[in-house]
Amino acid sequence: MRKPLYTVLYVQVLVAIVVGVVLGYVAPETGAAMRPLGDGFIKLVRMMIAPIIFCVVVVGIAKIGDLRAVGRIGVKALVYFEVISTIALIVGLIVVNTIKPGVGINADPASLDTSAVANYASSAAKLSTVDFLLNIIPNTVVGAFSSGEILQVLFFSVLFGLGLLHLGAEGRHLVSVIDQFSHGLFRVIGIIMRAAPVGAFGAMAFTIGRYGIGTLLQLGQLMAGVYLTCLLFIFIVLGTVCRLAGFSVWKFLKFIKEELLITVGTSSSEAVLPRMMDKLEHLGCAKPVVGLVIPTGYSFNLDGTSIYMTMAAIFIAQATNSPLSFGQQIGLLGLAVLTSKGSAAITGGGFVTLAATLAAFPAVPVAGLALIIGIDRFMSEARALTNLIGNGIATIVVAKWEGALDTERMHRVLNGETVDAIETRTTVAPAVVS
Repeated sequence: MRKPLYTVLYVQVLVAIVVGVVLGYVAPETGAAMRPLGDGFIKLVRMMIAPIIFCVVVVGIAKIGDLRAVGRIGVKALVYFEVISTIALIVGLIVVNTIKPGVGINADPASLDTSAVANYASSAAKLSTVDFLLNIIPNTVVGAFSSGEILQVLFFSVLFGLGLLHLGAEGRHLVSVIDQFSHGLFRVIGIIMRAAPVGAFGAMAFTIGRYGIGTLLQLGQLMAGVYLTCLLFIFIVLGTVCRLAGFSVWKFLKFIKEELLITVGTSSSEAVLPRMMDKLEHLGCAKPVVGLVIPTGYSFNLDGTSIYMTMAAIFIAQATNSPLSFGQQIGLLGLAVLTSKGSAAITGGGFVTLAATLAAFPAVPVAGLALIIGIDRFMSEARALTNLIGNGIATIVVAKWEGALDTERMHRVLNGETVDAIETRTTVAPAVVS
């Protein structure tokens, strides 16, 4: 029998978003005061991310039983990430040069109020390639988990998993204990997810109450362009990838509809990271592939952030009458390829990464960030959704390349059939397969 609609999570989240928008519009101060509900929910999920990544990665590597296979999965994932995220940057560059949303604004950088973006600019100034690489290595193991830095946790988890892999039979008992611990963590996530409607309500009420519906109309052309570009990227670029991999992007979006709505409500794809890992395993992806690809993708495969960065940077150049030659735009794109990799390690995400890019590219005034800070929150949903979808598809593709995807099970699940929650595959293709 079908569950009553009011008990379905995505229906609850959808209603909560609508109620949050209404409250933020009718009573802006009250709506803005709801922010702790959204922030609290995200903190609940984030406290679980580090231990879940540790357990899944360690168990996955230990069960692969082949060091070369671990390296092969990592290399394939990184190559895929670089290709797709670069395409996202190029798509954003093409669209923003076509619709020209900043032309005609004629803003004077010297007259802009930069006080609102001062903190972002100062954070961005600290970024460098060397600092980013060194930041992957935690000062202490405990520090990696306490700070919640995904790359640091992933780095230690890979090392620990490799250590257990070398132990062989001696380490099997510990692997079993960590595996059981991970099942308990996912149960906790299930409990936390019951609060998702409350979190979505609080986050949306704050956004509308703080910035107002009117903000949606201001600079609307840029916002519409970002959303349109993200949609084009999802259904054309990622849709093509899905077809080549043998499944439908539409069916995949339907499969993760709850995660998409939670992401819309909270403006954070991190809020559903554990659920996505669980769902992709249920879909038929081998646990080691899910454990390696998803956490890495949250740092290296930010398609939505890439689109946003190029469009926002060119928009600021157009709005401040700072014309960029074709060569300069290519240079900006190349710089964004590097700086976009650091956004997962910085509080503030895409906006701080944009500030870092502009700080290193003097042809576009950093002061122009003041033009878009008011609507950045509204564009963060597009970034988060695109990042989430891109990482899910990347995991399926890499799993298929590795021969670690149960294709029959995937089609049954995507077609809406009820499939038993059997133990997913933990093996990958032999190391000799390239």
